[in-house]
Amino acid sequence: MTAQGTVFRYGDNVDTDVIIPARYLTTSDPAELAAHCMEDIDQTFVKRVKKGDMIVADANFGCGSSREHAPIAIQAAGISCVIAKSFARIFYRNAINIGLPILECPEAAAAIQAGHTVSVDFDSGVITDKTTGKTFTAVAFPPFMKELIACGGLVEYVKAKRAGK
Repeated sequence: MTAQGTVFRYGDNVDTDVIIPARYLTTSDPAELAAHCMEDIDQTFVKRVKKGDMIVADANFGCGSSREHAPIAIQAAGISCVIAKSFARIFYRNAINIGLPILECPEAAAAIQAGHTVSVDFDSGVITDKTTGKTFTAVAFPPFMKELIACGGLVEYVKAKRAGK
């Protein structure tokens, strides 16, 4: 499993209220959430993001409330992967549960800049900054998590297992 896209870059402590502001939590529709993703930190995000793009951030990405809406908004906006120095634990779990690949890699997060093109090989954990040619290695997902992400998240994984797939 691989992904490649252009990077949107953010700093430390990007909280769930910035990822999807609370005023939009009256819906759980992914398309509606995507329409407001990141607007309180980057008003041009939804106009510029393309399917496959990535977010690279510093420490504690996804801190704040435990709402599942934040990773849903990111994924529905077209983001294929989030790379950060570290993630809030509940955000990490919510992202995996909906099938949004996220990787902790402090070296990559420190080096990759906005606008760079980045590719990720999820099987090996290798992150390549195509703009600079530098490579970084994150811890690859264990087989169970790869399967969960490939299915589209926990609910779809359980459905597939129940169907005998």
